[in-house]
Amino acid sequence: MGVFIHRLDSIYEDSPAEQYQFPRQYLRRVEACIGDWIIYYEPSKVAETRGYFAIARVQQVIPDPSVSGMYLALIEPGSYLDFANPVPFNGPTGPVERGVLNEQGRISGRAQSAVRSISPDDFNRICELGLAESAPLLPRRDDDVRPLDLNEEQAPFRFEQQRDRVSLTVSRILRDRVFRRIVLRAYDERCAITGLKLINGMGRAEVAAAHIRPVEAHGPDIVSNGIALSGTAHWMFDRGLISLADDLEILISRHTNDLESVRSIINKTGRALEPRRTSDRPHPHFLKWHREHCFKQ
Repeated sequence: MGVFIHRLDSIYEDSPAEQYQFPRQYLRRVEACIGDWIIYYEPSKVAETRGYFAIARVQQVIPDPSVSGMYLALIEPGSYLDFANPVPFNGPTGPVERGVLNEQGRISGRAQSAVRSISPDDFNRICELGLAESAPLLPRRDDDVRPLDLNEEQAPFRFEQQRDRVSLTVSRILRDRVFRRIVLRAYDERCAITGLKLINGMGRAEVAAAHIRPVEAHGPDIVSNGIALSGTAHWMFDRGLISLADDLEILISRHTNDLESVRSIINKTGRALEPRRTSDRPHPHFLKWHREHCFKQ
C-alpha cells in the first residue's frame, strides 16, 4: 500500500484514474505497490487542497515510452474511486497518516516524499473518513438503498499479511452512492444541460450523476468522468442524441426527431454548466470517447 502525491498543476503526465508518471528515483517504491491499493494525496500548498482524495489499485509499472528515465504506474481499470469526503492531512489529534511522524511525534521529511508506503491502519483510517456516509449529501428513505452485500461482485480491495488481515470492500452500490454524491456536489445539484435545480418534497435532487464514459465501457468513478443531468437530458445523453464538445458546447444529433423542443430545454448559453473546481470539469478524454462511441453524428 502506498500514498501517491498528485496535484492538478503537476508537471507530470498524470491521469489519476489511468496512470501515474514518476521519475526513476521512486521506481522501487512504486513497484512495491503493484497489485495493491494506493491513496492519492494533494499537498497542502495547493490552493483549496483536497488532501487525501481518492483510492486506486496499481496494475503494473512500465517505462514511459515517450520520456527517457520516467515510468508509468498503470491503474487497474475500474479501481479508481474519488472520496465522498476529501480527508485533510491534519485531523483533530494531528496527522491522520501517523506514519509520517518520527519518534518524537513530529512530522518527518517522509511527509514530503511523492511516493511513500502507508500502514494498513493509516490506510483504513483515511478510507473510513473518505467514504463515510454519516452526513450524506441527500436524505434517503430506507427503501432507496438496500444494505451492502459484502460478497457482491466487485469486492475489490483486501490487504493481507502473515499476522494481519485488513479487509475493506467497495461494492458497486457504494461506488454508485459515492459517485452520485461527488458529482451532484460539483454541480450544486443542478442539471448541466438545462441549468435547472429541482428538489422534490423529500429533499432529493431531481438530477442524476451520469458517467460520460460508462462503467460498462471501463469508465472510471472519477468526478471528471461525470456530469449532473436531469431525467430527459440523461436519457438523450445516454442514447447519443446530445453530447459535448471539449469546450462544453452542447451538440445535438441530426437524428433528433424534434430539434426545436430539444433546443428549448438547453440552457441559454448553449454550453454545459461547469463545476467550480477545474479538476471536476468533464475531461476531454472522456468527452471524446462519448462523441466517438455514443453520439449519433
